Amino acid sequence: MFGNKKNTPQIDKEQLELIKNAQKRIKQKKRLYTHFILFLIGSVALIVVNLGLHVAETFRPLNVDWFVFVVGFWLLLLLYHAFNVFVVNKFMGADWEQQQLDKLVAKQKEGITKLEQKHQINAPELKTPEKKKLKINKTVTIIAAVAENNAIGKDNTLIWHLRDDLQRFKTLTSGHCIIMGRKTFESFPKPLPNRTHIVITNQSNYKVPHGVIVVHNIADALDAALEDKQPFIIGGGEIYKQALPFADKIELTRVHDTFDADTFFPEVDVNHWKETSKTFHPKDENNDHDYSFITYERQ
Repeated sequence: MFGNKKNTPQIDKEQLELIKNAQKRIKQKKRLYTHFILFLIGSVALIVVNLGLHVAETFRPLNVDWFVFVVGFWLLLLLYHAFNVFVVNKFMGADWEQQQLDKLVAKQKEGITKLEQKHQINAPELKTPEKKKLKINKTVTIIAAVAENNAIGKDNTLIWHLRDDLQRFKTLTSGHCIIMGRKTFESFPKPLPNRTHIVITNQSNYKVPHGVIVVHNIADALDAALEDKQPFIIGGGEIYKQALPFADKIELTRVHDTFDADTFFPEVDVNHWKETSKTFHPKDENNDHDYSFITYERQ
């Protein structure tokens, strides 16, 4: 009885993508066909209204019946729709996007290889964090929101809501590489737009969306971001600890409250870090707690 298990046919990922793309193309063509039918019916209706029912028959801009302009404009929209379906979506659809992402990743890897060859230093002691930084011409920035007790999260989620902090994070990191641990990456519903994601994980076969770069330590993560003059370290707690010796700047949102948490930010040593700016903000309808934006730079 238990030996007669029904075999379920398997569809590999490539076949599934082909099926999805075919279904998408069918929907696009159906919409275009519907648009064409509506255009024909609508055009006939406009002609009947003008010539048969004599509606606005005296309105003739440029000595041409008004319905000619309406039908002509509608025809342009139909042609644009057809161009999108048969040209843009065919040649610049999912496959085109995939090719562009693959080219971007390949270009980044090629740039990393060239820069490593250019800046290769044969000294064996270069492995320490401080000397590793000698081959990185950039400002490595840690960005974090931290409570008074250095709490930063619990159960891989934020434990407060500060809209202004989220906006500041978006403004500062847009257009840059963001370096994070696996759990932080998995806390996102999807990769953040306009940023290159570099994920640090011990898993050798960790699967990520195309365009996301996977490395296995903080030094390799910084190498992967060599073309970015200001990569950002965005968490979590263990990654912050590993990145601190490499960092040149800390952009900190200090939440003026204490929280029960399971993830914490490392203590900022004032002997090594100098506070260069601080702006206090009281809580309001969009921010649940008092907070301060603080910038530290390495002394």
